[in-house]
Amino acid sequence: MDTETRYNQALDYLYSFIDYSLKKATELAKAEFNLDRMEALLEKLGDPHRAYPVIHVAGTKGKGSVCALCASALQHSGYTTGLYTSPHLLDYAERIQVNGQPIGHKELADLVDEIKPAVASVPKLTTFEITTALAFLYFARKGCTAAVIEVGLGGRLDATNVVRPNVAVITSISYDHMAVLGDTLTLIAGEKAGIIKENCPVVSAPQTPEALAVLEKVAAKRSAPLTLVGREVTYNRLLSSLAGQTVQVSTPSLPSLTFALPLLGKHQAVNAATALAALQASGLKLPAPAIQKGFYGVKWPARFEIARQEPPVIFDSAHNRDSFARLRETLDEHFPGRPVTLIFGVSEDKMLTDMLEEIRPSLGVVVATRADHPRALEPEKIVETARQAGVESEAATPVEAALARALKLAGETGVVVSAGSLFVTAEVMRAWEKYK
Repeated sequence: MDTETRYNQALDYLYSFIDYSLKKATELAKAEFNLDRMEALLEKLGDPHRAYPVIHVAGTKGKGSVCALCASALQHSGYTTGLYTSPHLLDYAERIQVNGQPIGHKELADLVDEIKPAVASVPKLTTFEITTALAFLYFARKGCTAAVIEVGLGGRLDATNVVRPNVAVITSISYDHMAVLGDTLTLIAGEKAGIIKENCPVVSAPQTPEALAVLEKVAAKRSAPLTLVGREVTYNRLLSSLAGQTVQVSTPSLPSLTFALPLLGKHQAVNAATALAALQASGLKLPAPAIQKGFYGVKWPARFEIARQEPPVIFDSAHNRDSFARLRETLDEHFPGRPVTLIFGVSEDKMLTDMLEEIRPSLGVVVATRADHPRALEPEKIVETARQAGVESEAATPVEAALARALKLAGETGVVVSAGSLFVTAEVMRAWEKYK
């Protein structure tokens, strides 16, 4: 059997279990999340997650960028570095990487075959739990000397929360997945704070007073020293252009470090400061030049990624009100006054009106579309909501047709942006290949 057939069969096997990322919000709210299944499975696999130091990252927005920055700096410092993130953009294997390279399709298929007996002995496992265990096992097999692990959902009961990290990191907390995590920032922050362990250093990005109060309370209760960006850690953007930005960060143990960052937007300067503070709190040794090289060389696609400068085409992953505020802020900085044609699709549980309200000052027209995903909202409902909010909108499917329509509407003076759903942006990126 050829490798790609085996790989696709492995994915079919993984997706044959409960995959809550494909479930509607009402079903997700009923999910039985606990860590017992995960611990049982990992025990049968030899507890591979204990084989290397871990940086564990939770948060609503920015956690993927912080993970990518940490992993790149660790790799440039000589560590064999595992990186586990979700969801993937174009290929499931992207979720599990060592030194910036996704797990090979053959390697994933081989590992899936290997763990099937252990999986069969633990009832009610989910797709995400099995994938997380695969990542932990792969990192151990590849001899990783450090791993950066992104929380999938929440924190307290997330499958990744079996690790004993060197540092727990919490990025910006805002409203998302409220059917599962709660409808206040206090409740959401409580779930995120679940990754804080006894005596384990904690690093937090700037937070609202409501969220910060929770983090401080939990950290104090668990004797976990808390470092807050904006308080113990300061940052300053020195230069910014479409080529990237230059950021200066000061931490308690590093008076000043200046570095170039390819990721655009003020929020990415915050993410870089958070990543630097996390690396320093981890106890791992990273020379300053290696951190600078790692941050400069970071690759994290679909985060205000400029596919074409003129007329601009931008791939983004914003999918809640807070991230749409960051998107608008970055558009205003780099493309002031230029109308935005937004290729827009969302999952049915997202706060559609809030996102549109946040970016409305920059909007010309919304081209509503739908990714091939069971949770995707019908484009007609997006159009109806947009028009009620006073936003010009039309529907176009499939996504390839939405891209073509957006390019035509934007012309030479507008900016085409894909956002709202990572699944939509992934399909836009595939379609864009035909225009290059």
